[in-house]
Amino acid sequence: MIQAAEQEIVLTTGIYDLIKDHVRRKKVTVEEEEVLKNQLKKAKQVTRKNLPLDVVTIDTKVTVKNKTTNQEEIYTLVAPDRAKRRNNTESILSTIGLALVGCKIGDVIHWNFNTEQKELEIVNVERLV
Repeated sequence: MIQAAEQEIVLTTGIYDLIKDHVRRKKVTVEEEEVLKNQLKKAKQVTRKNLPLDVVTIDTKVTVKNKTTNQEEIYTLVAPDRAKRRNNTESILSTIGLALVGCKIGDVIHWNFNTEQKELEIVNVERLV
């Protein structure tokens, strides 16, 4: 069972449309589709300049703490066409990207990553541009 943060997510209109299109094209699992549709219904849309700095979006470096292992991981989220493993970048539409986008520092999310349920807390968000 996937369960995203209960908090309202905040997205730019461009990211909102990108995720909506991604879901519409069935690029996610049925479980993810359900969660994402619910999140999009409750999402607050803002312009890029009005997006709070502590919210995960495209071109962001995000530090998350795995609540089970207490280990921290850092992800750099970029546009789908700019994601490159060798650059250690993840697409905003990857599993981790979809799990984190729109959430802010302090939010805790529950998400399935390849059948493994993880509970992650966002501890830092850094804009790259």
